[in-house]
Amino acid sequence: MTCTKVSLRRRPISRGRYSLHLDYYPGIRNPVTMRISRYENLGIYIYQSPKTAIQKEYNQEMLRKAEAIRSIRVQNLINEDYGFLDKHKLKACFLTYFREKALAKNMKSFSAYKHFENFVKGKCTFEEITVPLCQQFQAYLLQANNLKHKSKKLSQNSAAAYYCVFRSILKIAYREKLLHENLNEYLESTEVEDTKKEFLTLDEVKLLADTPCKHPVMKRASLFACLTGLRMSDIIKLDWDEIVMAPDGEYCMRIRTEKTEKETTLPISNEALELCGEREPGLVFKGLTKHMIFVHVPKWVAQSGIKKKITFHCFRHTFATLQIALGTDIYTVSKMLDHKNVTTTQIYANLVNSKKRESANKISLK
Repeated sequence: MTCTKVSLRRRPISRGRYSLHLDYYPGIRNPVTMRISRYENLGIYIYQSPKTAIQKEYNQEMLRKAEAIRSIRVQNLINEDYGFLDKHKLKACFLTYFREKALAKNMKSFSAYKHFENFVKGKCTFEEITVPLCQQFQAYLLQANNLKHKSKKLSQNSAAAYYCVFRSILKIAYREKLLHENLNEYLESTEVEDTKKEFLTLDEVKLLADTPCKHPVMKRASLFACLTGLRMSDIIKLDWDEIVMAPDGEYCMRIRTEKTEKETTLPISNEALELCGEREPGLVFKGLTKHMIFVHVPKWVAQSGIKKKITFHCFRHTFATLQIALGTDIYTVSKMLDHKNVTTTQIYANLVNSKKRESANKISLK
């Protein structure tokens, strides 16, 4: 039933006051609870018989506010937006909602949740999620300490990443109609600092391949990352069922990447396939763990004589820079890396100095 009239009413209460409420006629049905609503208490009170100039001014101000709310409700009803009826949603715990969403995603999302939990002192409802609060959280992250190493301040890029996670949660909450407004329209992202991306040259990759490693599965996975550009999280959980024959007769990987949470098909070279070992049920790189990678990759790299500070993620940088240096177009590399935007891949193109020199020499006046 559509409401055709919204009236501002007053009801006498204690201490010589009126309570203001809205009267809907005919009543409107809450699309969630299916109950018919006729009245909405505004929580605004005025004096029945104002005696002083201050009381009269107060009454006028409260009546203006009540009339403003009445006008907004009329617009809501015209637009068939009944969100204002679901006041119980605003009282719900946003912190619990954030935690559930973060747990379903990844550790970065959960770290963002933990920082927000610390910021709001363990309590926050949807009603409290406002633009000023979001901006205060952004400022808080820029001054916050690392969760594990409490004496160490968060890096600018970590603060930016956590705030990005927080804004993505706001977007989901708005889409699920738990927030009445898309707050992201009023929020600015945290600026990201340029960081040095370490990568290996082709000769260094070959050197690493010739260097013995006490963990053969880690060595195979590392070289596999150099040849495919796959992220550590995706390599650890890569299953043999995800390596299949493509229509062209070659093998490919059909996976759902952990970071983007979308399915993608990536070609795999014969050399990369050899690094996978014998096909058998289950994981491709059995026994490979994050702890093994974090602890032993730097030791293995140092043993090879390479002086660079290389982490497992640098193997992904290595794949990208080698592909671009060897002439693969940036759009193809972007697809291989499963980037959402080519501009992200452009960073690797800027790292390849040989390409810059080549392009500079193309213009000649001789």
